[in-house]
Amino acid sequence: MSLATVPTDKQPQRITEMPRKESVDWVKAAACGSLFAGGLLLLARQKRAGILMAASGTALAMLDHQETVSQWWKAMPGYIDRAQRMMEQVEETVERITEKSSALRRAISK
Repeated sequence: MSLATVPTDKQPQRITEMPRKESVDWVKAAACGSLFAGGLLLLARQKRAGILMAASGTALAMLDHQETVSQWWKAMPGYIDRAQRMMEQVEETVERITEKSSALRRAISK
């Protein structure tokens, strides 16, 4: 006698409802899919389509994180000011190096 033919006293329970799962975050799924597809298109040397897909995925991801984007947007002028000051410092340093190199060339040529 096999286990399949053994009679049991318990009746099987009927499933009247499907088990509920957590809802899917479709914005995140679309953002991830777009970014992934954009990366694959860029690897396949489809530059325009890859950039378009990556940009759309980024836009969808930004929709999901509006508070973070708002904070970055408010902080952006400070970052731009710092970057501009750094570029001015680099420019001044390059000018000083150019002046010293020309002075050194004049001294060597005498």
